[in-house]
Amino acid sequence: MANGQWYPPEWPDRIRALAAGTLTPVIPKRAATVMLLRDTGTTGSGPVVHMLRRRTSMAFAGGAYAYPGGGVDPRDDDRDIGWAGPTRAWWADRLGVDEAGAQAIVCAAVRETYEEAGVLLAGPTGDSVVRDTTGADWEADRAALVDRELSFAEFLDRRGLVLRSDLLGAWARWITPEFESRRYDTWFFVAALPEGQRTRNASTEADRTVWITPADATAGYDKGELLMMPPTVATLRGLAACGTAAEALASAPGRDMTPVLARARLSGDEVVLSWPGHDEFTKHVPATNTPTDTATDTATDTATTTHTDSVTAPATPSDPTGGAPA
Repeated sequence: MANGQWYPPEWPDRIRALAAGTLTPVIPKRAATVMLLRDTGTTGSGPVVHMLRRRTSMAFAGGAYAYPGGGVDPRDDDRDIGWAGPTRAWWADRLGVDEAGAQAIVCAAVRETYEEAGVLLAGPTGDSVVRDTTGADWEADRAALVDRELSFAEFLDRRGLVLRSDLLGAWARWITPEFESRRYDTWFFVAALPEGQRTRNASTEADRTVWITPADATAGYDKGELLMMPPTVATLRGLAACGTAAEALASAPGRDMTPVLARARLSGDEVVLSWPGHDEFTKHVPATNTPTDTATDTATDTATTTHTDSVTAPATPSDPTGGAPA
């Protein structure tokens, strides 16, 4: 049965060009994404995760289900930012970067979650969290952040808030393959939805959002009903083993943060694309162009998605309009 792995039609040519030495890899931009979790209160069901579906018109991963996130803003390493939780040095060691880079990545994770989901991991003190981020004044500030008219440090200072880095757990790091034209070095974080706050689709890049159990999300992917990129699927499979949001956060410090980068190699008349440690995503691409040049794995990929807003059940084939970041 076909799964829902996102695979752009231009990749085979780019993989061949990389293998031939005629393609120069783009330097990846740093990015962060957050897997927001909340418990349902149903014994044995585990937590649900907040996901959004990228608009099908998007040039990169259009139609893919992903988490709130985005690129690092040059001002995210502002040393004047209000900060609570583990030190920048601690985060630098955990994320494998210098202290300025660590702050920028953590800041991007919190800022992007607020920009795209309306959820703010910050509070008046180091042991408190804002409970309500709704209202015209909050929306004005959020829009200013999105438009880069306001830095996150300025936003927190204006509100008298500090970033709660202790509410995040670093989960994984994936780097976009070298043959992709848009490349990101992305850190994945896990966080629990703060009490009193609610998610909403505040992103101009998404056409819908959903709360879904990791098991149901991966089942939808396995059936070809939900389109996703390998990092999204891999992180969902890891989350499926956690019984609660707190359990996921507690397990985060033990997660391996070694970057996962896809590799392409020539093997006979094929180019083999693989993600180290994640055999399920391996692809075999013809080494030369053919009239029906496609990429295959153990099953032929499809690009259809189905889902409805704010559901927690498995997907059903009722919305064929989509396609499937991480």
